[in-house]
Amino acid sequence: MTAPKTYKASLLVAEDEESLREALKLNLELEGYEVTTVDNGPAVIKTVKNEYFDLIILDIMLPDMDGITVCETIRMQHNDVPILFLSARNSSADRVEGLKKGGDDYLTKPFNLEELLLRVDKLVTKNKRIKLPQAIGDTYEFDGCVIDFGAHECIDKNKQAQELSKKEAALLKLLIEHEGEVVSREQILQIVWGYNVYPTTRTIDNFILNFRKFFEKDTRNPKHFHSIRGIGYKFTK
Repeated sequence: MTAPKTYKASLLVAEDEESLREALKLNLELEGYEVTTVDNGPAVIKTVKNEYFDLIILDIMLPDMDGITVCETIRMQHNDVPILFLSARNSSADRVEGLKKGGDDYLTKPFNLEELLLRVDKLVTKNKRIKLPQAIGDTYEFDGCVIDFGAHECIDKNKQAQELSKKEAALLKLLIEHEGEVVSREQILQIVWGYNVYPTTRTIDNFILNFRKFFEKDTRNPKHFHSIRGIGYKFTK
């Protein structure tokens, strides 16, 4: 039905009807996705805070907190994960409401399975495409400093050689590849840590403090390494 996945994209399915929830999980896993399921609104909020997902399939009529409110809450946390609404409501007003509140697509129940899978594939692919980095070499120079990503070392602001941990080198490369853009915790998790459970914000902040110590002339007024509260981190040359 859809093209084979080069890696297992991670999906969250929020649906309170057990038979539909299990059917979605089975069919999505057959397509090569990793699937987590929940059956109520608060569980979505809790799960999204702690794990990275490439897409959320979100039923609008969830117990305890409806899907629209869940979507609004996720967007207020500056999380731009694609959201595909499922709903038994078929009016244009309902569709517009869902999209206005931050949804990326809207599918009415009962739906055609192949159509759902095609929409999921499209949203996941689009999300990956947005995050493609610019190409940089094995070494990178800025402001008199040099980073050697392969050797895990750098020449700092004082022309001193400094060792970098594997994750420090990976985070530096990620930030530099996205120069001028805010890189979210979700992206850092996916690329640097390579698993779904978030490192603490303090862990990433400590990495940024080390980078400032190595590369910033004035660590209190950084020119290159910026923390954007509640959103992520940014490198500027």
